[in-house]
Amino acid sequence: MIVRFGYVAMSVNVQNASPSKTMTLASFNKIEDREAAIRKLERIAAENLHNTLRLLRHNRANDIEVYRFSSKLIPLATHQDLRDWDPFQALAPDFAEVGNYAKANGMRVSFHPDHFTVLSTPRPEVLQSSINDLQYHKAMLEAMGLGANAKNNIHIGGAYGDKVTSGQRFVEQVGALEVSLKERLTLENDDKTFNAVETLEACKLTGLPMVLDIHHQWVNNEGEKPWELWPDILSTWKGGWAQTGAFPDHPLPPKVHASSPKSEKDPRSHADGVEVEPLLTFLRHIAGYTDRIDVMLEAKRKDEALFGLMDQLRLQEGDGIKVLNGASVEITP
Repeated sequence: MIVRFGYVAMSVNVQNASPSKTMTLASFNKIEDREAAIRKLERIAAENLHNTLRLLRHNRANDIEVYRFSSKLIPLATHQDLRDWDPFQALAPDFAEVGNYAKANGMRVSFHPDHFTVLSTPRPEVLQSSINDLQYHKAMLEAMGLGANAKNNIHIGGAYGDKVTSGQRFVEQVGALEVSLKERLTLENDDKTFNAVETLEACKLTGLPMVLDIHHQWVNNEGEKPWELWPDILSTWKGGWAQTGAFPDHPLPPKVHASSPKSEKDPRSHADGVEVEPLLTFLRHIAGYTDRIDVMLEAKRKDEALFGLMDQLRLQEGDGIKVLNGASVEITP
């Protein structure tokens, strides 16, 4: 089984390369000339995209082919006071450069919209805000020229006092989405509300591929081991919307999220790095019937944690582990 490792948004190793520089609405409103204020927003966004391209180049130099974009590439992009602003025309060359680089180098890229994007909500205004946020993320991916294999990963959302009804409402509201939004979605189990079993059921009902978060499953489960769910999770990547999109010569492998607990007292928070053994145990269990898998590391130290994990894996090379390059390994059962 080929395993590719990736990281989230920021680099510890590349200096002064934040892709999430922002501007508050208060700062925007202090600029009396609205057009000048908008130009400043566009300059910040262009810098964020330039830094994203720098990070992709860093990734290529280190064999990292899995990466999650920052959702904050365009400051104030979804704020209601700026609904008359369309930043994409001014930023078209910048977005295209990022997308072209990702495609040319076979990179798997994605977004993870913020926690306020909830499709289980009973409130129409929150649902519309969530849909607007998914539209924004879709627009960024389209501006990059990326097909539907570039995904937006979400959670089911809140229980709102009745988890069963909320889960049913999520399925219904996903079903009502336009295809261009739905085909870009993946669904992840969370650490407090909808566990892996419940998320898997929602995936079966909606046709969405499931991203298994191993850490979340460890702190929120029904007594099952993560690899016991894997055959059914794997099947969500072989049908439904998962077959739609770009990179036909790079079939989309299933994806999992991996991180380690910060401490025994704070088991839900993420540690700086990733412990090798729990992750390796999971990978060994599924290696016999999974050809390829991508692992998004959600450690606090970002790419530094990835490099540290690879160092740990190199120390065990030969024990069913073959290091392929700077960010990929082959695992045999």
